[in-house]
Amino acid sequence: MVARLFLETRELVAEFDAAVEEVSAMTNGLVPEVVALSSEWDKALLGHSTAERAGAMVYTLSV
Repeated sequence: MVARLFLETRELVAEFDAAVEEVSAMTNGLVPEVVALSSEWDKALLGHSTAERAGAMVYTLSV
């Protein structure tokens, strides 16, 4: 599984193996949202199926 880091503009800035400790540390205590089907994600997730987008968990990190 892949974890992707996007800016607020939905620009992809990094990809990680979702199983690495750093991803767990960044998302610890956060509640994921299932919002990848919304139109704001269309460009960023172009090429992903509806099923993949429906299963995506979106975490919002504080900066």
